[in-house]
Amino acid sequence: MKQAPTNGSPCKLALADGIVVNGYAIGHQGETGGELCFNTSMTGYQEIMTDPSYHGQIMMMTYPHIGNYGAMDIDMEADVPMVAGFVVRQFAEQYSNLQADESLDRFMKRHQLVGISGVDTRRLVRHIRAQGVMNAVVSSVDLDDERLIEKARNWPSMDGLELASRVTVEAAADWCGGDGARIAVFDYGVKRNILRSFEAHGCAVRLFPASTSLKQVLAWEPDGLFFSNGPGDPRAMPDAIATVRKAFRTDIPLFGICLGHQLMALASGCEVYKMFVGHRGANQPVKNLDTGHVEVTTQNHGFAVLEDSIPAKVADITHRNLNDRTVEGLRFRKHAAFSVQYHPEASPGPHDSHYLFDLFLKEVEMRRSVSVRTTEKATA
Repeated sequence: MKQAPTNGSPCKLALADGIVVNGYAIGHQGETGGELCFNTSMTGYQEIMTDPSYHGQIMMMTYPHIGNYGAMDIDMEADVPMVAGFVVRQFAEQYSNLQADESLDRFMKRHQLVGISGVDTRRLVRHIRAQGVMNAVVSSVDLDDERLIEKARNWPSMDGLELASRVTVEAAADWCGGDGARIAVFDYGVKRNILRSFEAHGCAVRLFPASTSLKQVLAWEPDGLFFSNGPGDPRAMPDAIATVRKAFRTDIPLFGICLGHQLMALASGCEVYKMFVGHRGANQPVKNLDTGHVEVTTQNHGFAVLEDSIPAKVADITHRNLNDRTVEGLRFRKHAAFSVQYHPEASPGPHDSHYLFDLFLKEVEMRRSVSVRTTEKATA
């Protein structure tokens, strides 16, 4: 599977199974490695590149034209790009967008992000779908095929890898104030649009490092606990699982997205497995089993909850993927708690599932009103 470079410096993409693809360098000149995965979104490449859930992964875009609307600060989901590398078919060095701050190439160079263009990405995606996700190396400094293949094979596997500690906040920090509910966010790599979604509801939001104990979080007196998205294998996070398990013993409403969903499942006795390919894109159909409605969702996950492992009388499946029947949502029976595998905040993607924030905050407000009534009776 080879394609000659069309312009620019020569660059190579080497997969762990021995496939080497020729292309040309974009962004920073250098070398990078990680798990090669793909995203089917037509737009939103900057949000994807800066999504902390992609930390340690080389992102390949299936849409053929990337970079044509440049890059802008308002599309950042984190302070810096999180992907390990970037693979595209045709890279637009010129852009047309009045809101853009710079070209995507300049953005990548400024953040030292290594990429390759001139790759038949859709052909490569078919290969990955058949063989499964695998590690790869992108290099414009070492063009020896055998060495690059060996580097890809020796790159650490995502299976069993803990990465949340690399993308979490260093210390507790307020995202926004507000007169509404106080939402404590366990930051495993939270996307900014999740925080914006809470902010839009008037919430006061505080981020806590992934390693924060529940006791420390409860000292802030939150009205709701949110377990965020993030990168890596949730099974490699025993301390976080223990913290979530303790959270289930409180009366505080809980909500989890993506990695947070998996941690809530593990804390409840479920099992999580690594998927053959994973779901990454903005057009995944999910059925809400409560309403019967089908929602088009944005997804980004390589792990999923094993349906057969869900303990009886512990949780109910609320959402299911219509492509492969995987579990996409859980509601926990003995607690005001639920979680989803996909991203209701989108960015990029559809807004079909924004109602989940409303459902969570409704539970939060119900608890707050009970607390107020209890306090009034105690002081009467």
